[in-house]
Amino acid sequence: MRMRTGGPAMAAPEESLRRRKAGNAGPEPGSPPGPGRDPVGCSARLRAGTFWLTRIVLLRALAFIYFVAFLVAFHQNKQLIGDRGLLPCRTYLKSVQQYFRGPVGWDAVSYAPTVLWLLDWSHMDSNLDALALLGLGISSFVLVTGCANMVLMATLWVLYMSLVNVGQIWYSFGWESQLLETGFLGIFLCPLWTLSRLPRETPPSQIVLWGFRWLIFRIMLGAGLIKIRGDQCWQDLTCMDFHYETQPVPNPVAYFLHRSPWWVHRFETLSNHFLELVVPFFIFLGRQMCALHGALQILFQMVPAVQNHMTALLAQLDCFKEVVLIISGNLSFLNWLTMVPSMACFDDATLGFLFPSGPGGLKDRVLKLQEETARGAQPTLRCGCMVRRAVHVALGVLVAWLSVPVVINLLSPTQVMNTSFNPLRIVNTYGAFGSITKERTEVILQGTASPNASSPDAVWEDYEFKCKPGDPGRRPCLISPYHHRLDWLMWFAAFQTYEHNEWIIHLAGKLLANDATALSLLALNPFKDRAPPRWVRGEHYRYKFSRPGGQHAAAGKWWVRKRIGPYFPPLSLRDLKDYFRSREWPYPELE
Repeated sequence: MRMRTGGPAMAAPEESLRRRKAGNAGPEPGSPPGPGRDPVGCSARLRAGTFWLTRIVLLRALAFIYFVAFLVAFHQNKQLIGDRGLLPCRTYLKSVQQYFRGPVGWDAVSYAPTVLWLLDWSHMDSNLDALALLGLGISSFVLVTGCANMVLMATLWVLYMSLVNVGQIWYSFGWESQLLETGFLGIFLCPLWTLSRLPRETPPSQIVLWGFRWLIFRIMLGAGLIKIRGDQCWQDLTCMDFHYETQPVPNPVAYFLHRSPWWVHRFETLSNHFLELVVPFFIFLGRQMCALHGALQILFQMVPAVQNHMTALLAQLDCFKEVVLIISGNLSFLNWLTMVPSMACFDDATLGFLFPSGPGGLKDRVLKLQEETARGAQPTLRCGCMVRRAVHVALGVLVAWLSVPVVINLLSPTQVMNTSFNPLRIVNTYGAFGSITKERTEVILQGTASPNASSPDAVWEDYEFKCKPGDPGRRPCLISPYHHRLDWLMWFAAFQTYEHNEWIIHLAGKLLANDATALSLLALNPFKDRAPPRWVRGEHYRYKFSRPGGQHAAAGKWWVRKRIGPYFPPLSLRDLKDYFRSREWPYPELE
């Protein structure tokens, strides 16, 4: 390490010598710090090119996403796909079994890979809870300790894949496949059995790290291309005029961002194109872009220390974009998850500031590993290491082979997004907001105790969902990375018809029976502690943000809504009996 040419050590050499002769044990100003010690105001003195700390950060970040995903599953699976759920997974598995005409065989299992094929279907709620609780336990361990092995990470992947493949429409979002692909790569980031944050004999594989970088490259480029090929407003730079108001589940920040000046929205759209269409290629350019990297780093101020390699630029810009998206909307754990593979662009020298200094600490131990490597001291190459390298090479070949249709799709003018070409969802296509809705519509479910639904005297009372817009005076929620699956599907249902969403009729039937399980998905039941409604209907409304400082905002309203018409007609429980029987749904029992 080169000595500084200025400072106290050069200005007063006699004073430094006197301190050394006096037995001063501390380092003199301007001298290199000892192992594990940071100079004041500087980052850890770790060499670039190793990824020991990167693995810890990646594992903890991935474990956090798994934890949130399994928490959502534990809270909502019984209501959505349980024994008496809106779309029971038992019925789904039976339909898969019938389609392949016979007992459970390879065709059925490969079509819907899930461990539920091996379990007793008579207690599906218990099965779903067991999968979610096991996932919560393992992800908590990895999150707290920062260490894992292939067995634990493979278990998390199998558990979540088992839920996704029976989740039907509730698990049809792109981030489910993205989590499975990210989690699959995470398996190979770890040693087979060893549980240690710094397993000396199994350094992070470059093949696996490039797998993560290839993933973030496809995520960002796919999102950019689907926009350019999709809605005209992305080319006109007007999409952000509508996005904040019409996104699936807006939050309070979106209310104010929607009223930004027009030129801010144009800049947002241009920045989005730059981040998704240009920045992804920076990952392949190396040090030559260092000057540009420094300028952009100062602009975005995403991390406190100057980085040494250009691949870090991709992660910084992607993280910046994802942070902006996290702040401006409730997009589940999608944006949090997208930041995970970006971490593979940082090495130990970049991430050292995240870890405390001191003798025996992680940075100190990594520094010693780097010094041993610099001296040429390599661990003994054992048979297990050779097998591990062979497995990583095989992984690289597998990802490359499965990427062929994905790349073809990226290059195709008829690109599709959020699609899997294999049942295990190892390599997938991605994209988001290829088209932007220009107005917001909502389905409002209402109930009445009136015996005559068509009577002008009938009083219709609104049900309120956890997060989606309903009561114009209710503040938009802020829940990311948590996710209310029913609220999200209600957004899709609003610009379709109820014939395309049979589950909404199932939900209406459960509301007619005051079904406690289904009502746990809602925020307000107007018939709580009362007799169930005699009729339930769906009404179609158009919603707009109120203008800050305007008449409606002064009255405490975040939204202004106007009725469009009926979404589905008034229904009674008796009307739905044959409808439920034909679909093998349990008939609701009055509570």
